[in-house]
Amino acid sequence: MQASWIQKVFRVGDTGARDVRLDLFWLLGLGLLLIATGIGLRDPWPADEPRFALIVRDMVATGEWLLPRVGGDVYADKPPLYFWIMGLSLLATGSLRIAFLLPSLLSGLACLLLIHDLGRRLWNRETGLAAALALLLTVQFVWQVRQAQIDATLLFWVVLGLYGLVRHLLLGPAWGWYALGWAAAGFGVITKGVGFLPLLMLIPFAAMRGPRWSPRMRSTSVGLWFIGPLAFLLAVSTWLVPMLLAANGDPTLAAYRDEILFHQTVGRYTDAWHHREPFWYFIVEVIPGLWLPLTLLLPWLVPHWRKAWQAGDLRVGLLTAWIVLVVLFFSFSSGKRGVYILPALPAVALASGPYLLDLMQRRSVQRTLFILSAAIALLCLLGASYVQIQPAKRLELIASYEIDVFGPLLSIGIAGVLICALVRPARGILAYAGLLATALLTVSYWVNPVMNSTRSGAAFIKRVEQIDDPTAELGFVGFKEQYLLNVHRPIVHFGHARWREADQEAADAALWLSGSEQRQLVVNDYARQLCFGETAAQSLGMANRMEWFIVRGKPNAKCVAQGKAAALYRYAPPPRVSTESISSFEPR
Repeated sequence: MQASWIQKVFRVGDTGARDVRLDLFWLLGLGLLLIATGIGLRDPWPADEPRFALIVRDMVATGEWLLPRVGGDVYADKPPLYFWIMGLSLLATGSLRIAFLLPSLLSGLACLLLIHDLGRRLWNRETGLAAALALLLTVQFVWQVRQAQIDATLLFWVVLGLYGLVRHLLLGPAWGWYALGWAAAGFGVITKGVGFLPLLMLIPFAAMRGPRWSPRMRSTSVGLWFIGPLAFLLAVSTWLVPMLLAANGDPTLAAYRDEILFHQTVGRYTDAWHHREPFWYFIVEVIPGLWLPLTLLLPWLVPHWRKAWQAGDLRVGLLTAWIVLVVLFFSFSSGKRGVYILPALPAVALASGPYLLDLMQRRSVQRTLFILSAAIALLCLLGASYVQIQPAKRLELIASYEIDVFGPLLSIGIAGVLICALVRPARGILAYAGLLATALLTVSYWVNPVMNSTRSGAAFIKRVEQIDDPTAELGFVGFKEQYLLNVHRPIVHFGHARWREADQEAADAALWLSGSEQRQLVVNDYARQLCFGETAAQSLGMANRMEWFIVRGKPNAKCVAQGKAAALYRYAPPPRVSTESISSFEPR
C-alpha cells in the first residue's frame, strides 16, 4: 500500500513529454504556493531588506545605477547586479512592496526548474521531480527565497553555473553549456563575491579522471577549455570595466573600488569583523536544523552515496565532492552565517534525488518524518500554552511586535495535529509538507501584515513626525535604513553603518546640532548619554531593541570639539514615493 501511493504520486515509469509538463505544472504550483504567498502584504524588514530597497528606490529615482548609495552615502559592501535586478523589477511593477521580493521569488522558481531538469537528464523524470520537491521542502531554501536578500539571487547564479558545468562535464561535451556555467559564475561574482563557487567543481572533476569513474566526457581539444574563463571575464566586465573607468580620477569611486574589491572580499573572508564562529559551526549548528528534513534522511542517504562512490558513479561523486568543498570553504572563513552554505543545498537535493523514491517507500523514513511533523506541532502548542500562562511575556511580545503570538502558534499547532491525525505515520512526508504549508500561509497572511508597521519602521517614523518640529532641520544618529525608507521629509545623517565608530558619529552630530537652534536630532540612548545628556530630550520609545529620543539645544562641548563637519549627508526621499505607503512608486 505504501509503495503504491508513492508510485502513483510520481507516476513511476511514465516518460512522455506530457508527463514532464505535468511535473512542471505541479512543481511551479507548489513553488508559488510556498514562496509567493504574502507578496505585497508587507514592506522591507531589517536587517538587510530596507537597505537594499532604499538603495534600489534611490537608484531608480536618481538614474545613478553604477554606484549604489544608502541615503547618499556610498554602499561598498556588495556589487550592484542584485540592485540592478531589483531596480528592473521596480520599473516593471511600480510597487516597491512587490518589486523588492521579486528577485528572490524568480530565483527560487528558477532553481527548482534547473534542479528538476538536471535530475531528469542525469537519471530520469522521477529523480528530477523528487530532487526539486526535496529542495522546495527544505527549511533553509523555502525560507530564504521568501526574503529580499542577495543570497537567493546568488543561489540562482550558482545553480545555473552548476547546471552548465554538469551538462558539459557529465553529459557533454557541450561547450555552450560550459561557457554558460562560467558566465553564470561571473554574474554570481558581481552579485556577491562568492559567486565563483560552481567553478570549484572542476577540482574534483580533475581528480576523478581515472577509468573507474563514469560517465566520462569524450576527449576534446585543450584550447576549448579556455572558453570558460573568457565567458567569466566577459560577465564580470559588464560591471567591473565601467566601474574601473569611472573610478579613474574620481576619489569617491576609487575608494569604492578599493573597498569592494579588497576589504569586502578578501578582508571579510580572512579577518571578518563580525559573525565570528568556530570551524565546526556549519556542521554542528546550521546544517542539522536548516537542512531539515534532508538531514533526517542522512542515515539512509549516506550508505547510498558510499555505494555510488565505490561503483565509480561520477554523477554522485562529483556532486558530493563539490558539496564538501563548499562547506569546507566557508568553514575556513573567520566569519560565518547560516545563509553562507545555502549554495550547497540544491546539490544536496540533487544528489539525494535518485534514492528518494526508494526511501519514501520505507516505513522507518515515513515514521521519522511523521515524528518531525508531530514534534513541530507539539512545540507550537507548547509555545501557545507558555504565553498563555506567562502574561508578562505575552504583553512584552505584543509591545515589541504588535502581535499576539498566541493565535498563530495555536492555529499552526492545531492544524499540525489534525494533519498528522489524517495522514498517519505511513505518510509522514505529507504531514511535513502540510504543516510547512500551514506555517508559511499563517506567517504570510496573519503574522506579517500585523507586524509590518513595527518591523518596517513605519510606526517609529510616524512617532518621529508627530513629535518633531516641521520647521526645523531633522538629523539622525545611528540611523536604520528603514527609517530613511519611510521618512517623508528631508533629513540629515552622518554616514551609513558607522557602528564601529559610534562615538565619532555622535560627535559629528553634536557639531551639526550646535550650529543652529533650528535643528533637532533623533538619537539612541547610547548617543544621548555620550553627547546630548544636557539637551532637551523627548522619548520616542523603543525601536530595534533601543530607546530613541529627539534632542534639541546645546550638546556636550567636548563632543562638539571632536566633531567633523565633513561627515554630513543630506537626504531627501524621492517625490514620487507616496506619502501614505512606500508600496506606491511612479518610475520615470
